[in-house]
Amino acid sequence: MVQIEQDILGKNDAIAQENRLKFAMNKQLVVNLVSSPGSGKTTLLTETCRRLAADKVVVIEGDQETANDADRIRETGVRAIQVNTGKGCHLDAAMIASACERLELDGGDLIFIENVGNLVCPAGFDLGERHKIAILSVTEGEDKPLKYPDMFAASSLMLVNKVDLLPHLKFDVQLCIDNARKVNPDIEVICVSATTGEGVPEWIDWLQSQRK
Repeated sequence: MVQIEQDILGKNDAIAQENRLKFAMNKQLVVNLVSSPGSGKTTLLTETCRRLAADKVVVIEGDQETANDADRIRETGVRAIQVNTGKGCHLDAAMIASACERLELDGGDLIFIENVGNLVCPAGFDLGERHKIAILSVTEGEDKPLKYPDMFAASSLMLVNKVDLLPHLKFDVQLCIDNARKVNPDIEVICVSATTGEGVPEWIDWLQSQRK
């Protein structure tokens, strides 16, 4: 089993490196959005796309089934392609390479990858992205970074989402941030709400700073 896992990851990492070189050559910023199911990832991404619709933005949507999320993204005017993984619990580098070929991308694109809702498997699969971005909603728990340390250790940024619900919940934002920094001292944090727009300009600014 160990040998099989090593072979799978080795093949994936080789394709991921090819993706990374292509993205760099074409001056494309690629970010991999990861979270638990129900974190509000698609809603936040939809609001982000609305604000960036005039820019060169594309989305690769990952789900086990349906094209619902890709349809939501397309309603904003942003191009999106759906990748269904079937029984698979994550996207892999080969899926991303194929999706990019089908999208026929130009240089300079901002590419969002919305991974399958899962904080375990996507942590181990490099897609060739510049950054993993972990989205954690305040309806979950402050200890999520400690329960799923590999994902938060691999992420450059944590978006604490649905902060408009904080008045109705017993969620300690600072404790959540402290827990994330126990596993990744360098992780950046932005608190956001797609409903009220709180923190979304800071999130957009972060993206634009990475494009530069």
